[in-house]
Amino acid sequence: MLSIATQQDSEDFDLPLISQSAEHNQETSPMGYERRHEMIEGRQGDPLAETSALFAAGTLVILTWVIVLSNDPTAQGWFALHPLLQTLAISLFTYGILTLQPTSQLKTKAAGLYRHQAAILLFGLPSILLGTLAVSYNKWLRGARHFSTWHGTLGIFCIIWLVAQVGLGAGSVWFGGAVFGGGVRAKAVWKYHRLSGYILFPLLLLTAHLGGAWSNWGAKYSSGSVRFLAYTLAPIVVLCGIYMRIRISKMQFIK
Repeated sequence: MLSIATQQDSEDFDLPLISQSAEHNQETSPMGYERRHEMIEGRQGDPLAETSALFAAGTLVILTWVIVLSNDPTAQGWFALHPLLQTLAISLFTYGILTLQPTSQLKTKAAGLYRHQAAILLFGLPSILLGTLAVSYNKWLRGARHFSTWHGTLGIFCIIWLVAQVGLGAGSVWFGGAVFGGGVRAKAVWKYHRLSGYILFPLLLLTAHLGGAWSNWGAKYSSGSVRFLAYTLAPIVVLCGIYMRIRISKMQFIK
């Protein structure tokens, strides 16, 4: 759950993570430069939206980890890894999206794309895949049915979409988008990749909501108020923060 893997509010995207030189990384990775230009690139309300989304994502993660770790996780078997890793992945996806909103200058684009790919490709995607494998293996051990709930069905749908999303994003930016022919063709793919990510992300949040607020696991190990805060209110705030920072004009689907 979430790459959503590479969503970028810019048109220049020939900055593959793998091929960046050490010198370039040292220049663009620190957040100092882009922070100094935040007021130039951002709109009024953007900092508040960013802070709210990050705080809500942190709330989702912290409450989930407290629920799991305070209720004898070893007794829950492999399942215990599922909520831990899935919520961690969602928080990483949130940061990965926010770090590219907005970026319009050359150095902030480069630094934002670098952080975006690191958060999502290196950490977020492995986390959500391992969390999915953990719950699947736990069901296999118990002989339980797979995809027997809306949470499970929507979850596997999102995972399949997510893997395709990551491949689409990587192919459109790595090595100048050579996989899709580079240049204008690769830019066109990136544009639809970005739109796809903005549709996929709320489905990931909905999956988390269903798994935390309406599952037997959630009801057994947490109170209704905690479930509401972690799995209903927090995802809503995360989504509002992300969507408030979208630049519709940069999507350019209608010219």
